[in-house]
Amino acid sequence: MKKVCVVTGTRAEYGLLRRVMQGILESADLRLQLIATGMHLSPEFGLTYREIEEDGFVIDRKLEMLQSSDTSIGVTKSMGIAMIGFADALSDLQPDILLLLGDRYEIFCAAAAAMISRIPIAHLHGGETTEGAFDEAIRHSITKMSHIHFVAAEEYRKRVIQLGELPERVHLVGGLGVDNINMMKLLDREALEESLDFKFGQKNILVTFHPVTLEQGTVTGQMKELLKALESLPDTHVIFTMPNADTDSRVLIQMIESYVKQHPSTSKSFTSLGQMRYLSCLRHVDAVVGNSSSGLLEVPSFKKATINIGDRQRGRIQALSVIDCAPESSEILSALDHAYSDAFQRVLDHVVNPYGIGGASAKIVTELESCDISVVLKKTFYDLPFPSTYRL
Repeated sequence: MKKVCVVTGTRAEYGLLRRVMQGILESADLRLQLIATGMHLSPEFGLTYREIEEDGFVIDRKLEMLQSSDTSIGVTKSMGIAMIGFADALSDLQPDILLLLGDRYEIFCAAAAAMISRIPIAHLHGGETTEGAFDEAIRHSITKMSHIHFVAAEEYRKRVIQLGELPERVHLVGGLGVDNINMMKLLDREALEESLDFKFGQKNILVTFHPVTLEQGTVTGQMKELLKALESLPDTHVIFTMPNADTDSRVLIQMIESYVKQHPSTSKSFTSLGQMRYLSCLRHVDAVVGNSSSGLLEVPSFKKATINIGDRQRGRIQALSVIDCAPESSEILSALDHAYSDAFQRVLDHVVNPYGIGGASAKIVTELESCDISVVLKKTFYDLPFPSTYRL
């Protein structure tokens, strides 16, 4: 059996990987190995490894790496600890292939350790762009260390090939988030309110705001503008999900906690909702506000508006349900007014998610079963033809 080692470091990433992991577990040709790291093992971020175990998965290695710091120095030191941990874990597990998703720094460390260990890497959701975050550089770096690629859209497939990857090893499968939406039975409004211990209002929004990691000194001001906008919304209840473990994330957590204490009847925050409650919230809220990738990848499938604030997701393919705005309270309120308008609500009825209609997980498992990993380690750089005007 082909041993496929999956690495997960965040709640959101695990949510996307879950159906692929289940497919590997059920395959007669594949054996699942699992490494949990990063936020999953942090009390501050909810010890979400427990959710993985509650879903029936066995975690082969729990790799501690997070320093109690959200400074650039602290994150860099966490990366060093992660690199050492992955070296030991991969040596012990001896996987045939490593399966990685996305663009976080702990995933970069896993890829680097696997590359040096001569372990083939399959990378999910490559080729995407997020110009406001250092995730952009990490994602493309992982692409160059990887050998098999599963991408979410044709534009991203072309970009991975542009980076020199062989076209036959770049597979267009669609977005993974759509599979959870299609396959999970979501909570109705009453059951969701009971689970959250939170009553919905006349209008309801879900807020997720992460640091824009390529900007210095802007996170506090941007969050102040967002909270100022929320405070002025009449008859609106707000559900916050906390930011990831990134540089400057702690100040955002403190500001959210302070806001919720001041507005206990109309707002509530959650370190981790879990996939069931998170997707159920998307089903029942009126709009999603912030700068999370979920607003672009998953929310369009619910035909709900996404208010995408600032530059963190700049460059990603967007559905017509996404409204971009500057991180200023007046711009955020204007975007919400537009989202609630009759004209925009009619647009939502016809929204198509550019990340597909589902089936990505099954396609990935099928390719993992059939691919010949014995010939992928030595990569050939695929050169694109240059226009004649560029020739020297």
